[in-house]
Amino acid sequence: MNTTPPLNKKGRSPTLNTIKMVENTLQNMDESIISVADLKRNLPKQVNHNTLTTILEYLEESNKIAVTIKGITWIHNDNNVLNKAISRGIEI
Repeated sequence: MNTTPPLNKKGRSPTLNTIKMVENTLQNMDESIISVADLKRNLPKQVNHNTLTTILEYLEESNKIAVTIKGITWIHNDNNVLNKAISRGIEI
């Protein structure tokens, strides 16, 4: 798995602060699914569309978000108990 953010169309990678800002916004949203337009409106700072697209591609490749026709949803789970149960195949 590639954990390096891809380059945007201008050949630059997004800054770590911008990636973390997008992650935090997605992780703490009230809705379960959000559109790109709504995400842009909810970000504390304006982000270039190409940069945002690059960040979303990176987050999807890192299995932190799922992007569907209906929108974007945060799927990353850092709950150790749940992750252990999943890895053992225990049905909840």
